[in-house]
Amino acid sequence: MLLMFRYFVADCLANLGGLRCANACFGVAMRYVLVSDSMKFILRLFPEISIKSRPVRNRLIKVLTQNLFNVSLNHNFEIKVQAQWDKIIATVGNDESEETRTLAVRELSRVPGIHSFLEVKEFEFERLDDIFAVAGPIYGPSLEGKTFAVRVRRRGNHPFKSIEAERMIGGMFKAHYPNNGVNLGHPEVTINIEIDQNKAFVITNKYKGMGGYPVSSQGSALSLISGGFDSGVSTYKAIHRGMKVSYLFFNMGGTAHELGVKQESYFIWDRYASSNKVRFVTIPFERIVGQILEKTHHGVRGVILKRMMMRVGSRIAKRLKCEALITGESVGQVSSQTVTNLNHIDSVSDVVVLRPLVMEDKQDIVDKAWEIGTAGFAESMPEYCGVISDHPNVCPTREFVEAEEAKMDADLVDDAVEKAVILDIKEIPENTNKLQEEVETVHELAYGDVILDVRAPDDAEKSPLSVEGHEVIAMPFYKVASAFGNLDNLKTYALYCDQGVMSLMQARELKEKGYHNLKVYRPQKA
Repeated sequence: MLLMFRYFVADCLANLGGLRCANACFGVAMRYVLVSDSMKFILRLFPEISIKSRPVRNRLIKVLTQNLFNVSLNHNFEIKVQAQWDKIIATVGNDESEETRTLAVRELSRVPGIHSFLEVKEFEFERLDDIFAVAGPIYGPSLEGKTFAVRVRRRGNHPFKSIEAERMIGGMFKAHYPNNGVNLGHPEVTINIEIDQNKAFVITNKYKGMGGYPVSSQGSALSLISGGFDSGVSTYKAIHRGMKVSYLFFNMGGTAHELGVKQESYFIWDRYASSNKVRFVTIPFERIVGQILEKTHHGVRGVILKRMMMRVGSRIAKRLKCEALITGESVGQVSSQTVTNLNHIDSVSDVVVLRPLVMEDKQDIVDKAWEIGTAGFAESMPEYCGVISDHPNVCPTREFVEAEEAKMDADLVDDAVEKAVILDIKEIPENTNKLQEEVETVHELAYGDVILDVRAPDDAEKSPLSVEGHEVIAMPFYKVASAFGNLDNLKTYALYCDQGVMSLMQARELKEKGYHNLKVYRPQKA
């Protein structure tokens, strides 16, 4: 009753303009004590934690707490955390500079396992007047001409209930600041306050978190990443679900392609998963691609390529102690992704294959790539697959696929695994920090230029290239690196492919190896 009476008195005095009397009545004084000058954040845990048992819940909170420390180390800000049953209180930095605040907010919003978080002013209090003394200057100026409501979340033993605290503090705001009154249903301004024992937290900002599970809480996986829209999004989704993800790249397009994929992989890790140490693995795949193109039936080349990737990926996963492979495949998106062919692909893997995008539409995948920041990589680095057929078999028998595979050398998988290059992902910036020589691209050939057709044999056969006055040499892209040195080094070679992607990649790689008698030929379309 006393609380209700004080709320009523505040309302009446405000209407009568007796603000000084109201202030005296409440005895508002600076009795609160700010705990520190550091920034405080209350981190709300991901909703699914509420259904976990106590041991599991404690383990997930412990993982998230450690991840927060690791992220702060990687992004150069200090953090102290206090884990509680339903939230984590994080103290950031030793100052309240805008630079530190912006950095902390950005990084906390990218840590998997945080549903949302609140920026707060923390202080000790004796009476509700003390809370108003802090909250008033923060919220008061924004109330003019607007309705408002006070929301209080309380934890601990107090002589008042949460609803009583809301009424009391609301009365103080109504008395001290111009406003359009209280509206509990649809307020234009909501004043959020949390009380924990003798401490109060006045909420100054709310932020959305990434959600999901803490990274590494759901095991380790190896993501097959190619640089396209799909593999970047599937990697993100695995991280979001709490997996510790390393990266596996099958190099079929040369050094330039590898550098691009490394940069995208580092971007994903640095932004969403820098709390854990992971690896980037490069597998030279030119020999395997070459044998698929030369020895197998065109209708099942795509399936055989994926099966070889799974065999190699399984071996690398076991070496890195990863429990699953992640791919960006979606049912029906291309011929190798029919249910029949996915079954053929999975049958050769020794670890579970997870497909986060298996039922997603392509446009939804592209939209997600823009949201998470990987679309720019995909657009500037088109996903290339040199094993494409005009008439792929969408439902081949297992026996036919295996018979075609048997035509290839038996040591291909062992050879690829042996040549794997494993890199700590933290080393990628230094690893890729080298200038790539630009390659001249021409629309018309100079006298004496020799055209080097780097298309796959099927494409070259289907649409032979002939340019009057110029010799054309067919050299499939997977042979360029090893065979270019056998050509006459006194001649200039213009590398050609249909889209200009593979020819540019191969030309850049040759430049890096020290060859300069080359260019890229991109004839203008009529």
